Amino acid sequence: MEIKRDVYLQKLIDRMHNGLVKVITGIRRCGKSYLLFELFYNYLKKQGVDDNHIITLALDDRKNKKYRDPDALCDYVHSQVVDGKQYYILLDEVQFVAEFEDVLNSFLHIKNTDTYVTGSNAKFLSKDIITEFRGRGDEVHISPLSFKEFYSVYGGTKEDAWKQYCIYGGLPKALEYKTDEDKVAYLKNIFAETYLTDIKERHKVRNDAELAELLDILSSSIGSLTNPKKLSNTFKSVKQVSIHPDTLNNYLEHLVDAYLISQSKRYDIRGKKYINTPSKYYFTDIGLRNARLNFRQIEETHIMENIIYNELKIRGFNVDVGVVEYSKSESGKSVRVQAEVDFVCNKADRRYYIQSALAVPDKEKMLQEQNSLTRIGDSFKKIIIVKDIIKSYYNEDGILILSLFDFLLNDNCFEI
Repeated sequence: MEIKRDVYLQKLIDRMHNGLVKVITGIRRCGKSYLLFELFYNYLKKQGVDDNHIITLALDDRKNKKYRDPDALCDYVHSQVVDGKQYYILLDEVQFVAEFEDVLNSFLHIKNTDTYVTGSNAKFLSKDIITEFRGRGDEVHISPLSFKEFYSVYGGTKEDAWKQYCIYGGLPKALEYKTDEDKVAYLKNIFAETYLTDIKERHKVRNDAELAELLDILSSSIGSLTNPKKLSNTFKSVKQVSIHPDTLNNYLEHLVDAYLISQSKRYDIRGKKYINTPSKYYFTDIGLRNARLNFRQIEETHIMENIIYNELKIRGFNVDVGVVEYSKSESGKSVRVQAEVDFVCNKADRRYYIQSALAVPDKEKMLQEQNSLTRIGDSFKKIIIVKDIIKSYYNEDGILILSLFDFLLNDNCFEI
């Protein structure tokens, strides 16, 4: 089964020969090795690059154990470069090499080489890995499968694919399992034995129970505004456990740092400024979120919002939670009210305001969904993404009512 991951392949192609080490990052099992050793390797071959000018090493392979020695790896790569043609160095699981930063930086001194690497230890699964290369690394971050990638190999209707995607998410390996039981077991096991272990090892987390409880709370409340103080109160009232907000803030940073969750900050649209707290947190893969809850809470409304957020991030948008403040009359008095915009999406000079809605069955629901959008007052496009419509259209207020499947399957959907 070949899964085309054209977005990430193009990112590697765009970075070829830029004089930097290309560092492919992302959570475990999201397809980093497949991208490098299958898709990019095959691209090089199609461009006419000979096998002997593509130096590949899987450093987690026992037969390559000797190359985990930094000097042995340096000697091996230098020995393979025997002429003045372009060489490509592809290294998988490079964290097995001691002092790998120095080794990779040394390859930059070989003028006719271009280096690409992946890694999966706690350090490599962290947002600060690129700093290890002292300005000589170029990160290509890869996510689990988008719905479009998932659907391309699913083999059924898009409606059935959506149901499966909402439950099991986009980790490529989950697609290979045939039964629901096997998929559930895979996701639960990898969450507990891999992702949590990585976080605990890197940050030396001593209270496993607190971290586990935090994950349960976040999993149960995706798309809800929260902050460390609010979470601390939840622990005290629901769990009868006292945890300082600073400790919870550290745990949140650990989870974001490891790419397991992503933070979306609040942005005052009219005031043009960020609001410090609270924030929303979304899971990088919805299947992992569901596994954390033993697949008990499959609420399509919140899951759809999470999937839309992930898709926007994959497309390169910076995504915030929007706030629009306005006045309204209550009991004869003027009061200030805040209306929320699910997503404020920015990329270069483009901006979109987006609401997520499972359905808009009547005019009342439409007015409710577009309330915040119509109060923004600028000329950027306003969009409501709706699952239960067949065809996208503009309503009488000029808002694009966009079919969920048009959004997920058409990269240019905002220009309809």
